[in-house]
Amino acid sequence: MGRGELKGLVEGGVLLTSRAVAAGWPRVTLFRRLEAEGWTRIRSGAWAEPGQEVGVVLRLRAAQLLKPGLVVSHRSAARLWRVETLAVGGLGTLEFTDPGLRARQGLAEVRIHRIPLPRSDTVKWAGLQVTRVPRTLADLLRGGPRDDAVVAVESALTYRRVEGQRRAPVTTPAAVSLALQAPLLGSTRARDWLRLVDLQGGSPAETVARLRMFDAGLRPESQAEVRTPEGRRRYLDFLFRAAGLAVEIEGYAYHGSRDAHRRDVARFNQILQCPEVRSLLRFSAQDVFHRADWMVREIESALAALRA
Repeated sequence: MGRGELKGLVEGGVLLTSRAVAAGWPRVTLFRRLEAEGWTRIRSGAWAEPGQEVGVVLRLRAAQLLKPGLVVSHRSAARLWRVETLAVGGLGTLEFTDPGLRARQGLAEVRIHRIPLPRSDTVKWAGLQVTRVPRTLADLLRGGPRDDAVVAVESALTYRRVEGQRRAPVTTPAAVSLALQAPLLGSTRARDWLRLVDLQGGSPAETVARLRMFDAGLRPESQAEVRTPEGRRRYLDFLFRAAGLAVEIEGYAYHGSRDAHRRDVARFNQILQCPEVRSLLRFSAQDVFHRADWMVREIESALAALRA
C-alpha cells in the first residue's frame, strides 16, 4: 500500500492505528512506514501527519477520535476559547465531558467528567465538539477550585491579551448566570463564587490578589481612578482610599525597553504625587501566586501604619 492510501485514512491531521489495521495494513508494516515517513506518535493508537505540530488541538482531536462522543470541556475548552485559567504553561491534562455518562478514563493524561450535557451546550470548533463558553465557565464554577474559576470568568467577560493577541469578551454575565440555572451538583456554590467576579480585573494575577485580600477581610477599590496634581487621570489596580494605600500588581512580562521602563517609573512617581495616595505597594505575579500570605501581611502592616 502506498502513502496516498495511508493519508486517505487521516482525519484532521490524525491517523488512528485501528483504522489503518482495519484497512488492511499489517501492524509491523504500518509502524515501519510511519517511522520511515516521519509520522509523530500523539498517544497510543494515534499518529500525527508529517509536518503537523503536536499541540493541544491535535492532542484533543486524537483523544476525541479514540473516544467518540466525548466533548472537549472545562480547562481544555477554556483554552480553545482563549479564556485564561491558572493552568499556565504546558498542555496539561486534557478534559472532556461524556454526555452519555458511560465513558471511563482509559486514556493517559485525559480526565473525563461524567455529567449531563445537552447538545445545545456544545458547538463545533475546528472539527472538535466543544462546550460553549457559558457552559464551559459554568462547569469551572461548579467544579472549582474557586480561584481558577473566578479567573476564567473574569477573563471571558473582559477584553484581554491572550497568547499575544487582543481578544474581546467572549460571553456575557447573563449567559453565565443562565448556564448555572441547570440543577447540577455544585450549582449553589458556583452562584456564590460568581458574585465574587469583578469586571474591573485586568489579569489573572490581579484576580487572585483581590481574592486573597477578600479572604483576609480586605476590601479595596479595583481600578480606582485618581488624579495627579496636573489633573491627569491614573488608574490603580487597588486602592484603600480611606487609608490612602495604593497596591499595584506587576505582570510576568519584562519592561521590554529602556523607554518602557522609564515610562513605568514615571507613572509610579506620578501616582505617589496624587492627593489620594499616601503610600504605594508593588507586588509581582510571583508574589501573588507563591507568597500570597506574605503579600497580605505587607498590606495589613501598611494599612495599620497609615491609620496609626
